[in-house]
Amino acid sequence: MTTTGGAAPADLLVRAVEGMARPLFVLDAEWRFSYMNPAGAALLGETVDAVVGRVIWDKYPETVDSPFEQNYRQVAETGAPSSFEAWFEPLQIRFQVDAFRTDGGLVVTYDDVTERHRVEEAREEATEAREAAAARAEAAAASVELIGRHLMLLGDISQAMTSTLDPDEAVHRFAGLVVPTLADMCMVTVVEDGRRRDVGRAHRDPGMAPALHRYADLRSRTNRATAPVPTSLREGTPVVIQELTDVQLQGMVGDPEALEAVQELAPSAVAVFPLIARDELFGALTLVNGSGRGRFTDLELRTAAVASYRAALALDNARLATAQGQVAERLQRSLLSAPVQPDHLELAVRYRPATRGISIGGDWYDAFLQPDGSTVLVIGDVMGHDLEAAAAMAQLKTLVRAIAYDRQDEPAGVLRRVDLAVVGLGAETLATALVARVEQDLGDAVTGVRRLRWATAGHPMPLLLLPDGTVADLDCPVGPPLGIGWRGPRTGGVVVLPAGSTLLLFTDGLFERRTSDLDAGRDRLRTLAAELAGQSLEALCDGLLAGMLGGDGAEDDVAVLAVRAHPEGARRPVEAGPQLVPAVRPITG
Repeated sequence: MTTTGGAAPADLLVRAVEGMARPLFVLDAEWRFSYMNPAGAALLGETVDAVVGRVIWDKYPETVDSPFEQNYRQVAETGAPSSFEAWFEPLQIRFQVDAFRTDGGLVVTYDDVTERHRVEEAREEATEAREAAAARAEAAAASVELIGRHLMLLGDISQAMTSTLDPDEAVHRFAGLVVPTLADMCMVTVVEDGRRRDVGRAHRDPGMAPALHRYADLRSRTNRATAPVPTSLREGTPVVIQELTDVQLQGMVGDPEALEAVQELAPSAVAVFPLIARDELFGALTLVNGSGRGRFTDLELRTAAVASYRAALALDNARLATAQGQVAERLQRSLLSAPVQPDHLELAVRYRPATRGISIGGDWYDAFLQPDGSTVLVIGDVMGHDLEAAAAMAQLKTLVRAIAYDRQDEPAGVLRRVDLAVVGLGAETLATALVARVEQDLGDAVTGVRRLRWATAGHPMPLLLLPDGTVADLDCPVGPPLGIGWRGPRTGGVVVLPAGSTLLLFTDGLFERRTSDLDAGRDRLRTLAAELAGQSLEALCDGLLAGMLGGDGAEDDVAVLAVRAHPEGARRPVEAGPQLVPAVRPITG
C-alpha cells in the first residue's frame, strides 16, 4: 500500500523520539538501519551514526543464519509479530527481542536479559539437582528396572497433562496412564462449586470398564462420610486401606445399587490421594486393586503420591489457563459494545476471535459522539494474544475515548495525545490504531454534506464503497504505532462521505495470512467488498467475514466497523434500525 502527502512512513519512524528508554531500531526493505535511538546504539556499544545506513547482515555478520535473521525475515514476510530470546556471541549478551512490521519498516526493540537468564538457569539446575537426588533415593529402595518404569510414568504424566488446557481431558489422560503400573483401576475426582465429579476412569481389563463406569456414576452421591474419598477431601491427607473387607465396604457405600456395582469390581485394596496445588484442594486420586493383585507396595504408594502432586499442578494450570481465557474473552467482549446509531449514519460491528492457537487478543473497535455531534470511529490492534493484551486494549480504548471527547482534536491530534499518554503512564504496550471522525460544519449541514477525517498509527487504511459499487482505498501518511511516545507530527486525510456510501474499518486479521502475500489479501478484500456493496450493512459485514475467513476460521483476531451514510433528506431506512444516540451536551466553562 502506498502513501501520498506528508513524510514517508520510514521518514516518520526515523524521527521517533530520541530519548526513548528501551533500545529500538528500524530496518527498511533493503535491510538497512533506517533509524536507531541512542539507547539502542549504547546497548550495542555503537554510535547512531556508525550504524544507520548500514545493512544489518554486513554490519553484524554474526546474525546471518541466526535466530535474529530467521525471525526478522519471518516477520517481514508474514506480518506476524515475533518475540524471542537469542544469544549474541560478539557482545556476550542474551537479548530479549520484539519485532513487528509496519508500513514504515521493521521495528525492533530489545533488552539485555543475560543476568536474568543466568539466574533462571541456576534455578533450573538446582531444581534438576533436587529431582535427581530424589530419583537416586528411590532407586536405592527398589530394583532399577521397577524404579525406571515408575520414573517414566511420572514423566509421561507431566507431558500428557501439560500438553492440553482442557481439564477434563487432562484428568482422562492421567487415569489412563497410572493403570496398570500403580493399580488395577483408577478414578479421578474433581470438585467444582462444592460438587464431586468422577471425570477420569480407567481399568486394566477393558471388559470391566462398564462396571467401573457404573460404580463411578453412583459413588459421588452414595459415599458415606467415612468413605476414603470424602475423608481425604475433608482432611486433605491420603487414605490407604491395604486389606478391604466386606464389612468395611458396606460401611462406605450407603446405596444397594452402588454396593452391587462396587462388589462386581471385587476391590481388595484402596488408596486415595488428595489433589492439592497452591494450597488449594480440588480433587482426589483413587487407586483400587482387585483380589488378584492385593496390597500396594511402598514404591507404588510413593509414586502415587508424587504423581498426584504433579497431576494436581498440571490440572490446576489447565484450570487457571481456562479461567484466564474466559476472563480475557469476557473482558474483551464487554468492551466491544454496540455502537451508537446517530442521525442517518448506520453502524455495524463484528468481532471474531482467532480460532487457531490462543484466541484472546487486543483487537477492538469503538464509536461514540463528541459534544459537537461529530461521530468518532476507532479501530485498533494491541500487540499480543493474552490477558495482558486484552487489558492493554481496555486502557487504550478508554484513553482514546477520554482524549477525543475532551479535546475534540482532529484524529491526528487524538493519536498524538494518546501515544504520549501511553508512554507517560507507563502502559508499556505497542498498538496500531486508526481514528476517524464523521463531521459537518454549518455550511455542510445546509448542503447535506458529510466529511470524513482520519489518521492512522501504523494501522491498515480503510476502504470506501461508493454508491456506484466502486471501492476506493483511502490514503494518508502513516504514523508510527502507539506506545513509542513519538513527538513528531501526525497528519491525516479528509474526504467527502457521499450519501449512500459505506466506510469499512478493519484490523489486519481480516486480510493478512501467514502463507500469502499482503497485497493479494487486500485485493481479495477489495473485490469481495465490491461484490457485496448492494447488500444491507449487516449482510455486508457477515459476507466479508465468511468470504475472507472461510470455514477454517481466523488465524488472528478480526474486528470490523462499517458505517453507511444514508441520505439525510429521506426517512431513516427500516433496515438501519432505530436511531440510538446518547445525550450530548456542549462542554462549557
